[in-house]
Amino acid sequence: MVKNNNFFGIDISKDVFDVVKNGEKHNQFTNDLAGFKQFINFLDANSHCVMEATGVYHHALAMYLYQNKIDVSVVNPLVIKRFMQMHLRTIKTDKADAKQISLYAMQNKLTLWKPSESYISDSKDLFELASLYIKQRTMLKNRLHSFGCKRTQRVIITELNKAIRHLNKSIKKLEDQLEIIIKRYHQKMYTNLKSIPGLGPKTVLYMILITEGFEKFESSRKLSCYAGLSPTQRMSGSSIRGKSRISKQGNSKLRNLLFMCSFNACKYNKSCKALYDRLVAKGKSKKLALIAVENKLIKQAFSIAKSGLKYDENYRELIFTLS
Repeated sequence: MVKNNNFFGIDISKDVFDVVKNGEKHNQFTNDLAGFKQFINFLDANSHCVMEATGVYHHALAMYLYQNKIDVSVVNPLVIKRFMQMHLRTIKTDKADAKQISLYAMQNKLTLWKPSESYISDSKDLFELASLYIKQRTMLKNRLHSFGCKRTQRVIITELNKAIRHLNKSIKKLEDQLEIIIKRYHQKMYTNLKSIPGLGPKTVLYMILITEGFEKFESSRKLSCYAGLSPTQRMSGSSIRGKSRISKQGNSKLRNLLFMCSFNACKYNKSCKALYDRLVAKGKSKKLALIAVENKLIKQAFSIAKSGLKYDENYRELIFTLS
């Protein structure tokens, strides 16, 4: 547990960030280098800065504080939201949020933040841009299909096809560059993970990326939680008997990729197929069985990544021992 005397709760927006020290004193600074330098004058060796993970806005300040040897923690926004709800806070301002973050820091165990390797950050940027282009391509394909159902000027069809071809080239270029970077640092892991029946190259790349070479998570269970695939139950007394569901409070991109992989895994992955068939035979829904397959793929991937071995459908002890 990190021990400091002064906790600075920080709420960051695009242009400014609000700071509250130990739940009391409030200041506001510009979210740029000038503001960072002004803020650091308020800090000393006993300071601990805590902020939410707010997309890209928090990263520059967190990096600046880290480089200046100031303790920094970056907390999941959902954790702060639940903390505020627990204390029945209804005021929603930047100052109030910064105060709640500082109070959270004073009352809870914190983990120090450290930046990812530069190749991880670069790869994430490539992946996010490729994902954006894929969404745009899907939108254009849908529009092309809708125009195809009615009489439309030829120029519209031509321009849409031209835009789709351009996006196809850009997506391939970004994905090829991402693959080059990941192979440079994790060639063996990438090859081994691709040997798991059902896992496609894109999913393998993304799993290596978000787990930072499977060093970010201690177990497959934590990776499942991160993907939002851990089950939740709603039971209370004799009247509430809610159905078990997955939390969905995690990385939706990984969850969606694994869901697509689960269909092939049910066909070509021996242990995944056996799991799926067993659950369906017990009367479980097909969707629930596919979610179980997603978790099985995570366990297999985690075991393969940690063992350094290729997938072997007959070596079941490996899968269960390491995960």
